[in-house]
Amino acid sequence: MKILLFANTDWYLYNFRLPLAKFLQQKGIEVVFTSPPGDYVSRLEEQGFRHISLEMERRSLNPWKEVNLLIQLAKLYLKEKPDIVHHFTIKCVIYGSLAAQLVGIKARVNAVTGLGHVFTSNSWQARLLRPLVKTLFRIALRGQSSRLILQNPDDYQTFLTTRLISSTHLRLIRGSGVDTKRFQPLSPLPLGEGPGVRVLLATRLLWEKGIGEYIEAARMLKPRYPFLEFLLAGSPDSGNPASVPLEQILVWEREGMITRLGHVDNMEELLRQVDIAVLPSYREGTPRSLLEAAACGLPIVTTDVPGCREIVQHEVNGLLVPVKNAQKLAEAIQCLADHPEERTRMGKAGREKVLAEFDQRMVLEKTFEVYQEVWSSK
Repeated sequence: MKILLFANTDWYLYNFRLPLAKFLQQKGIEVVFTSPPGDYVSRLEEQGFRHISLEMERRSLNPWKEVNLLIQLAKLYLKEKPDIVHHFTIKCVIYGSLAAQLVGIKARVNAVTGLGHVFTSNSWQARLLRPLVKTLFRIALRGQSSRLILQNPDDYQTFLTTRLISSTHLRLIRGSGVDTKRFQPLSPLPLGEGPGVRVLLATRLLWEKGIGEYIEAARMLKPRYPFLEFLLAGSPDSGNPASVPLEQILVWEREGMITRLGHVDNMEELLRQVDIAVLPSYREGTPRSLLEAAACGLPIVTTDVPGCREIVQHEVNGLLVPVKNAQKLAEAIQCLADHPEERTRMGKAGREKVLAEFDQRMVLEKTFEVYQEVWSSK
């Protein structure tokens, strides 16, 4: 059997779907990666997988380029003849599913990790595109052997109420899972030990991740709490219209608001050096960064929004704050900074929650069950 995994960046495939590919490979299944070319193609190939590059502009609205992308995919699918195709993110789900339908590939699995900029933004462009995207979704997701995987109950309900797909073709798998052996607390050092308290926001640098609110919280707290250090890990995403410009990040760094870390490969090592994980996002699927932080025994401050509240139970393994509220975010960070014993208690509870609900092995098994389902229903 051959399964083709298609995403909008090779970075996403390497960081989020490599464990799935290895899991499938162990079962004797051939896995092929497809995405636009990038720096992570060689890493995927070093892991023993074949990668096929295709031209795709994530922000493009040019009709000719979009038609060309659809033709590229159809030709690729005809040549490779995968038994199952698995598409990730909205654009890949729509174009990949349409191409698969054109060439007669019935077994299709689609995964949407959050509703994306078109659904979460109130910009005129997003509002204009939303009806078109919904229509394309309905066409792309049709078929007896088509399944859509969502990561949280809120998104699940949204897809049902908007009638984008029937419940019989919808599956809920919470996140891409976390390797709890790789991500675990540093022992035997207790949380909070050291000269100061380090706060970390690790994410793609998009405004919708709450970057602005994080900076405002730092402005409020640093004059009164000089021992607090605000770390920012991640890179701007030029393919996303909500990307925070690098120039703006450098300004914040010069002002002393943040310690800029840029892209971090060894996240488990970084997480063991910080005291509090933060994600003031406007909406998520099931954020991997919070799962990794919780697995490492860190208390979390995040927003009470879909995706984030699936991971954090308020005052149990972290604190939930209102979305777009820098004042409440600052108060929550201050609370945890002032109470190291609470950080330890919440961190332990977070680790237990990840082990019980989000372990990577559980997610891989559930995903494989979906593959078996679409294959048997062809």
